[in-house]
Amino acid sequence: MSLFTRFFCCLLLFSTVIFSRTIYADDTLNIPILCYHNFNPTVPGSMNLTPAKFETQLKWILDNGYTVIPLKEAVDYLQGKRASLPAKSVVITADDGWQSVYTYMYPIIKKYHVPVTLFIYPQTISEGKHAMTWQELKELQQTGLFDLQGHTEWHPNFKQERKKMSPANYEKFVTMQLAHSKTVLEDKLGTKITLLAWPFGIYDKYLEQQAAKAGYTMAFSIDARPANKNYRPMAQPRFMIIDALSMKTFAGIINGAKTKSPIVNEKASQN
Repeated sequence: MSLFTRFFCCLLLFSTVIFSRTIYADDTLNIPILCYHNFNPTVPGSMNLTPAKFETQLKWILDNGYTVIPLKEAVDYLQGKRASLPAKSVVITADDGWQSVYTYMYPIIKKYHVPVTLFIYPQTISEGKHAMTWQELKELQQTGLFDLQGHTEWHPNFKQERKKMSPANYEKFVTMQLAHSKTVLEDKLGTKITLLAWPFGIYDKYLEQQAAKAGYTMAFSIDARPANKNYRPMAQPRFMIIDALSMKTFAGIINGAKTKSPIVNEKASQN
Protein backbone atom coordinates (compact mmCIF):
# COMPACT_ATOMS: atom_id res chain seq x y z
CA MET A 1 0.00 0.00 0.00
CA SER A 2 1.43 3.39 -1.02
CA LEU A 3 2.17 6.18 1.47
CA PHE A 4 -0.54 8.31 -0.18
CA THR A 5 -3.10 5.54 0.14
CA ARG A 6 -2.24 4.92 3.81
CA PHE A 7 -2.50 8.65 4.58
CA PHE A 8 -5.80 8.94 2.73
CA CYS A 9 -7.37 5.95 4.52
CA CYS A 10 -6.22 7.32 7.89
CA LEU A 11 -7.77 10.69 7.00
CA LEU A 12 -11.08 9.06 6.17
CA LEU A 13 -11.05 7.00 9.35
CA PHE A 14 -10.25 10.13 11.40
CA SER A 15 -13.06 12.11 9.78
CA THR A 16 -15.49 9.26 10.45
CA VAL A 17 -14.64 9.31 14.16
CA ILE A 18 -14.83 13.10 14.37
CA PHE A 19 -18.23 13.30 12.74
CA SER A 20 -19.65 10.55 14.93
CA ARG A 21 -18.81 12.72 18.00
CA THR A 22 -19.64 16.18 16.71
CA ILE A 23 -21.75 18.97 18.28
CA TYR A 24 -25.01 19.54 16.44
CA ALA A 25 -26.41 22.89 15.37
CA ASP A 26 -29.92 22.16 14.06
CA ASP A 27 -32.09 19.56 12.40
CA THR A 28 -30.76 19.79 8.86
CA LEU A 29 -29.49 16.67 7.17
CA ASN A 30 -25.92 15.63 6.65
CA ILE A 31 -25.52 14.06 3.20
CA PRO A 32 -22.61 11.73 2.39
CA ILE A 33 -21.56 12.48 -1.19
CA LEU A 34 -19.29 9.74 -2.51
CA CYS A 35 -16.60 10.49 -5.09
CA TYR A 36 -15.35 7.70 -7.36
CA HIS A 37 -12.89 7.79 -10.25
CA ASN A 38 -11.63 4.69 -12.06
CA PHE A 39 -13.20 1.20 -12.02
CA ASN A 40 -10.48 -0.92 -13.58
CA PRO A 41 -10.82 -4.55 -12.36
CA THR A 42 -7.20 -5.55 -13.00
CA VAL A 43 -4.86 -2.53 -12.99
CA PRO A 44 -4.30 -1.02 -9.53
CA GLY A 45 -4.05 2.72 -9.03
CA SER A 46 -4.42 5.31 -6.28
CA MET A 47 -7.83 6.40 -7.60
CA ASN A 48 -9.09 2.94 -8.55
CA LEU A 49 -11.91 0.79 -7.20
CA THR A 50 -12.73 -2.62 -8.64
CA PRO A 51 -16.24 -3.03 -10.09
CA ALA A 52 -16.89 -5.94 -7.69
CA LYS A 53 -16.12 -3.75 -4.68
CA PHE A 54 -18.25 -0.92 -6.06
CA GLU A 55 -21.21 -3.29 -6.41
CA THR A 56 -20.62 -4.57 -2.88
CA GLN A 57 -20.69 -0.99 -1.57
CA LEU A 58 -23.81 -0.11 -3.53
CA LYS A 59 -25.61 -3.23 -2.36
CA TRP A 60 -24.63 -2.41 1.24
CA ILE A 61 -26.10 1.09 0.85
CA LEU A 62 -29.43 -0.24 -0.42
CA ASP A 63 -29.62 -3.21 1.95
CA ASN A 64 -29.13 -0.89 4.93
CA GLY A 65 -32.09 1.31 4.10
CA TYR A 66 -30.32 4.20 2.40
CA THR A 67 -31.67 5.98 -0.66
CA VAL A 68 -29.35 7.03 -3.47
CA ILE A 69 -30.64 10.42 -4.58
CA PRO A 70 -29.62 12.62 -7.54
CA LEU A 71 -27.01 15.23 -6.66
CA LYS A 72 -29.33 17.95 -7.96
CA GLU A 73 -31.92 17.02 -5.31
CA ALA A 74 -29.25 17.32 -2.64
CA VAL A 75 -28.24 20.70 -4.09
CA ASP A 76 -31.84 21.94 -3.99
CA TYR A 77 -32.03 20.92 -0.34
CA LEU A 78 -28.69 22.53 0.53
CA GLN A 79 -29.81 25.74 -1.18
CA GLY A 80 -33.09 25.79 0.74
CA LYS A 81 -35.19 25.19 -2.38
CA ARG A 82 -36.35 21.79 -1.14
CA ALA A 83 -37.82 21.26 2.31
CA SER A 84 -36.69 17.68 2.92
CA LEU A 85 -34.92 14.59 1.65
CA PRO A 86 -35.08 10.94 2.67
CA ALA A 87 -33.50 10.78 6.13
CA LYS A 88 -30.88 8.28 4.94
CA SER A 89 -29.80 9.91 1.68
CA VAL A 90 -26.57 9.15 -0.19
CA VAL A 91 -25.21 10.72 -3.38
CA ILE A 92 -22.90 8.99 -5.88
CA THR A 93 -20.52 10.96 -8.12
CA ALA A 94 -17.61 9.99 -10.38
CA ASP A 95 -14.91 12.35 -11.65
CA ASP A 96 -12.88 12.80 -14.82
CA GLY A 97 -14.66 10.72 -17.47
CA TRP A 98 -12.76 7.42 -17.31
CA GLN A 99 -13.64 4.80 -19.93
CA SER A 100 -14.10 2.32 -17.08
CA VAL A 101 -17.17 4.29 -15.97
CA TYR A 102 -18.85 3.32 -19.22
CA THR A 103 -17.49 -0.23 -19.31
CA TYR A 104 -17.86 -1.27 -15.68
CA MET A 105 -19.84 1.28 -13.65
CA TYR A 106 -22.66 1.70 -16.18
CA PRO A 107 -23.89 -1.95 -16.09
CA ILE A 108 -23.98 -1.88 -12.27
CA ILE A 109 -25.89 1.40 -12.23
CA LYS A 110 -28.41 -0.02 -14.71
CA LYS A 111 -28.80 -3.16 -12.58
CA TYR A 112 -29.62 -1.23 -9.41
CA HIS A 113 -31.22 1.76 -11.18
CA VAL A 114 -29.62 4.50 -9.08
CA PRO A 115 -28.68 8.05 -10.12
CA VAL A 116 -25.09 9.20 -10.62
CA THR A 117 -23.48 12.56 -11.38
CA LEU A 118 -20.36 12.54 -13.55
CA PHE A 119 -17.97 15.50 -13.31
CA ILE A 120 -16.23 15.81 -16.68
CA TYR A 121 -13.27 17.82 -17.92
CA PRO A 122 -13.77 18.16 -21.70
CA GLN A 123 -10.16 18.18 -22.89
CA THR A 124 -9.80 14.44 -22.29
CA ILE A 125 -13.11 13.30 -23.83
CA SER A 126 -12.63 11.44 -27.14
CA GLU A 127 -8.91 12.26 -26.84
CA GLY A 128 -7.47 10.59 -23.75
CA LYS A 129 -6.33 6.97 -24.01
CA HIS A 130 -8.51 5.88 -21.08
CA ALA A 131 -11.33 8.41 -21.49
CA MET A 132 -14.90 8.07 -22.68
CA THR A 133 -16.07 9.52 -25.98
CA TRP A 134 -18.70 12.22 -26.40
CA GLN A 135 -21.04 9.61 -27.85
CA GLU A 136 -20.65 7.39 -24.79
CA LEU A 137 -21.36 10.33 -22.50
CA LYS A 138 -24.52 11.09 -24.47
CA GLU A 139 -25.59 7.46 -24.19
CA LEU A 140 -25.19 7.60 -20.42
CA GLN A 141 -27.05 10.90 -20.32
CA GLN A 142 -29.97 9.48 -22.29
CA THR A 143 -30.57 6.73 -19.72
CA GLY A 144 -31.81 9.37 -17.29
CA LEU A 145 -29.57 7.87 -14.60
CA PHE A 146 -26.46 9.95 -15.33
CA ASP A 147 -26.25 13.71 -14.91
CA LEU A 148 -23.16 15.37 -16.40
CA GLN A 149 -21.49 18.38 -14.79
CA GLY A 150 -18.22 20.35 -14.88
CA HIS A 151 -14.68 19.58 -13.71
CA THR A 152 -12.77 22.48 -15.41
CA GLU A 153 -11.12 22.37 -18.85
CA TRP A 154 -8.15 20.06 -18.24
CA HIS A 155 -8.05 19.31 -14.47
CA PRO A 156 -5.30 21.77 -13.42
CA ASN A 157 -3.64 22.06 -10.05
CA PHE A 158 -4.67 25.64 -9.27
CA LYS A 159 -2.10 26.04 -6.48
CA GLN A 160 0.76 25.13 -8.80
CA GLU A 161 -0.55 27.19 -11.72
CA ARG A 162 -0.91 30.27 -9.54
CA LYS A 163 2.77 30.09 -8.55
CA LYS A 164 3.83 30.15 -12.23
CA MET A 165 1.66 33.04 -13.44
CA SER A 166 1.25 36.76 -13.00
CA PRO A 167 -2.02 37.80 -11.30
CA ALA A 168 -3.45 38.95 -14.62
CA ASN A 169 -2.53 35.73 -16.43
CA TYR A 170 -3.84 33.62 -13.58
CA GLU A 171 -7.17 35.45 -13.72
CA LYS A 172 -7.44 34.68 -17.44
CA PHE A 173 -6.45 31.06 -16.80
CA VAL A 174 -9.10 30.59 -14.11
CA THR A 175 -11.76 32.15 -16.35
CA MET A 176 -10.85 29.78 -19.17
CA GLN A 177 -10.85 26.74 -16.90
CA LEU A 178 -14.21 27.56 -15.36
CA ALA A 179 -16.19 29.42 -18.01
CA HIS A 180 -14.88 27.97 -21.27
CA SER A 181 -15.14 24.38 -20.08
CA LYS A 182 -18.73 25.05 -19.02
CA THR A 183 -19.56 26.37 -22.49
CA VAL A 184 -17.95 23.36 -24.20
CA LEU A 185 -19.92 20.87 -22.10
CA GLU A 186 -23.17 22.72 -22.66
CA ASP A 187 -22.59 22.83 -26.42
CA LYS A 188 -21.55 19.17 -26.68
CA LEU A 189 -24.16 17.72 -24.34
CA GLY A 190 -27.08 20.11 -24.77
CA THR A 191 -27.60 20.54 -21.03
CA LYS A 192 -27.10 23.31 -18.50
CA ILE A 193 -23.92 22.95 -16.44
CA THR A 194 -24.47 24.39 -12.97
CA LEU A 195 -22.28 22.20 -10.72
CA LEU A 196 -18.50 21.94 -10.41
CA ALA A 197 -16.01 19.53 -8.84
CA TRP A 198 -12.69 21.09 -7.89
CA PRO A 199 -9.68 19.28 -9.44
CA PHE A 200 -7.58 17.64 -6.70
CA GLY A 201 -10.09 19.13 -4.25
CA ILE A 202 -8.21 22.45 -4.43
CA TYR A 203 -10.19 25.64 -3.88
CA ASP A 204 -9.97 28.97 -2.09
CA LYS A 205 -12.12 32.07 -1.66
CA TYR A 206 -10.95 33.57 -4.95
CA LEU A 207 -11.76 30.40 -6.91
CA GLU A 208 -15.13 30.16 -5.19
CA GLN A 209 -15.94 33.72 -6.27
CA GLN A 210 -14.85 33.04 -9.84
CA ALA A 211 -16.92 29.85 -9.98
CA ALA A 212 -20.02 31.76 -8.92
CA LYS A 213 -19.21 34.45 -11.49
CA ALA A 214 -18.93 31.78 -14.21
CA GLY A 215 -22.46 30.60 -13.44
CA TYR A 216 -21.97 27.61 -11.15
CA THR A 217 -24.45 27.35 -8.29
CA MET A 218 -22.52 24.84 -6.16
CA ALA A 219 -19.04 23.28 -6.15
CA PHE A 220 -17.61 20.20 -4.45
CA SER A 221 -14.29 19.27 -2.89
CA ILE A 222 -12.96 16.00 -1.45
CA ASP A 223 -12.72 17.24 2.13
CA ALA A 224 -13.96 13.94 3.64
CA ARG A 225 -17.03 15.30 5.42
CA PRO A 226 -20.76 14.98 4.76
CA ALA A 227 -22.34 17.91 2.93
CA ASN A 228 -24.76 20.14 4.83
CA LYS A 229 -26.23 23.63 4.81
CA ASN A 230 -23.53 25.04 7.10
CA TYR A 231 -20.86 24.86 4.38
CA ARG A 232 -20.38 27.52 1.74
CA PRO A 233 -22.06 26.73 -1.61
CA MET A 234 -18.73 26.54 -3.45
CA ALA A 235 -17.06 24.42 -0.76
CA GLN A 236 -19.36 21.46 -0.20
CA PRO A 237 -17.39 18.32 0.78
CA ARG A 238 -17.35 14.77 -0.58
CA PHE A 239 -15.71 11.50 0.45
CA MET A 240 -13.24 10.02 -2.04
CA ILE A 241 -13.74 6.26 -2.27
CA ILE A 242 -10.82 4.05 -3.32
CA ASP A 243 -10.02 0.35 -3.36
CA ALA A 244 -7.88 0.45 -0.20
CA LEU A 245 -10.88 1.56 1.85
CA SER A 246 -12.23 -1.25 4.03
CA MET A 247 -15.95 -1.99 4.19
CA LYS A 248 -15.84 -1.12 7.89
CA THR A 249 -14.56 2.37 7.11
CA PHE A 250 -17.00 2.71 4.21
CA ALA A 251 -19.91 1.80 6.48
CA GLY A 252 -18.60 4.29 9.04
CA ILE A 253 -18.64 7.06 6.44
CA ILE A 254 -22.27 6.38 5.56
CA ASN A 255 -23.51 5.69 9.08
CA GLY A 256 -21.56 8.66 10.45
CA ALA A 257 -23.75 11.14 8.53
CA LYS A 258 -26.17 11.92 11.36
CA THR A 259 -29.61 13.46 10.99
CA LYS A 260 -28.36 16.78 12.32
CA SER A 261 -25.68 19.13 11.03
CA PRO A 262 -22.37 19.84 12.74
CA ILE A 263 -21.37 23.33 13.80
CA VAL A 264 -18.80 24.24 11.19
CA ASN A 265 -15.49 25.89 11.99
CA GLU A 266 -15.50 28.17 8.93
CA LYS A 267 -11.76 28.82 9.11
CA ALA A 268 -10.95 25.12 9.29
CA SER A 269 -13.13 24.35 6.29
CA GLN A 270 -11.09 26.53 3.94
CA ASN A 271 -8.10 25.34 1.88
